[in-house]
Amino acid sequence: MSLLDVHRLHLEDLFRRDRKRRLVPRTGRDFSSNDYLALAAAPELRDAVIRALERGVPIGSGGSRLLRGNHEEHEALEQEAAAFFGSASALFFSSGYAANATLLSTLPQRGDLIVHDALIHASSHEGLRLGRAESAAALHNDVADFEAQIVRWRKQGGMGRAWIAVESLYSMDGDRAPLDDLAALADRHEAMLVIDEAHATGLFGPDGRGLAARLEGRENVVTVRTCGKAMGCEGALVCGDAMMRDFLVNRGRGFIFSTAPSPAIAAAVRAAMRIIRDEPERRSRLHRLMALAQARLAPLGATATGSQILPVILGADARTMRAAARLQADGYDVRGIRPPTVPDGSARLRISITLNVDEQAVEALADALGEALR
Repeated sequence: MSLLDVHRLHLEDLFRRDRKRRLVPRTGRDFSSNDYLALAAAPELRDAVIRALERGVPIGSGGSRLLRGNHEEHEALEQEAAAFFGSASALFFSSGYAANATLLSTLPQRGDLIVHDALIHASSHEGLRLGRAESAAALHNDVADFEAQIVRWRKQGGMGRAWIAVESLYSMDGDRAPLDDLAALADRHEAMLVIDEAHATGLFGPDGRGLAARLEGRENVVTVRTCGKAMGCEGALVCGDAMMRDFLVNRGRGFIFSTAPSPAIAAAVRAAMRIIRDEPERRSRLHRLMALAQARLAPLGATATGSQILPVILGADARTMRAAARLQADGYDVRGIRPPTVPDGSARLRISITLNVDEQAVEALADALGEALR
C-alpha cells in the first residue's frame, strides 16, 4: 500500500467518524475566538504598529534571536512584561505552542518527573514527548492525585526534581486550576510549578495579570502568557527567574533555531499590555457579558464555569457538528470540538464570550441554541 493510500484511508476514517476537519472562513457573530478583549482589530494596536513602522521598526526579524534577529523591541517587551507580571525576567516566543513545547522539553532534565494535568494543552504534550524527563498524567484538577504521582515516583527510586504542569484556566472546559493548593504541593515536594496562563492573562487578577499573579516571582514558579488571545496579537512570554531565561536561550531548541518574532508585533504586544493595565473597564464589561451568558446558557446545558469559556457537552460527534452547523447557518460562529482535542464521548460546542459581541447578541445566541438543540 502506498503512502498516499494510507493517508486517504486515514482521512476516510475521520470522515466516517465525523472527525474530519476543514478550514472555513470566519462568518457570523464571534462566539468562537480567543480575542476576549476585542484587541485583535483594535485601532490602538493598529496605531502602535504604524508608529513602530514609522520609527523604523522592521516587520521581519531577519534571523533567529541569537543571530541578527534580536531587536530592541523584543528586549523592551521582555523588560516591560517582567515588570508588569512581577517576574524576574521574560522571554518572547513566536507562539504559545513553541513556548510550551520548548519549556517542557528543555528545563526538566533526565531523571526528573513531570506530573501534568490530564487536560493540559497539546503543545505541552509535545514538550513532554520531546523532552528527557519522565511524565505522568494526573486526574484533572485533583491535587491528591498529583501528590500521589510524585510520592509513587519517589518510592520507586526517583531522585530528580518533580515538575507540576497545569493551565490556570482550561481552554475546553473553562474551569480553573486550584493554584494555591498546587503551589503548596510544589513547596512540600521541592517541585517546580509550570502554569499556562493562556486563557487567564488579561482577564483575571490585579490589572489583568492573570490567575497566577499572586504566585509570580517565586523561584519555583514559571508561567506562560500567550499574546494571541486576550492581548490580540501573537507570540507568548515565558516568565520566571533570570537563570531560567538564560538556560532557555542557551538550550531551548525551539527558541534557538526559530526565526525571531516580528519586532512590529513585539511593539503591538507592548501596547496591548498597557491597554490591559490602563483600561480595566474592558475587563468589567467582559465580566458582565460572561455573567449574562452563563445565566442564559446554563439552563440550556452549558457548564456554569464562571469564565469566558462555556462548553455545551453533547457527547456524540455527529450531534455536536449538526448543532454547530445549525448555529452557523443562523449567523453565530460557534464551533464543534471533537476528540482527540477533548476526551472520547465529550464532543461539545465551545462557546467563547468576547467583547466582539454585545448583550443583544448573547440573548439572541441563547434563543438560537435552544432551537438548535431541539
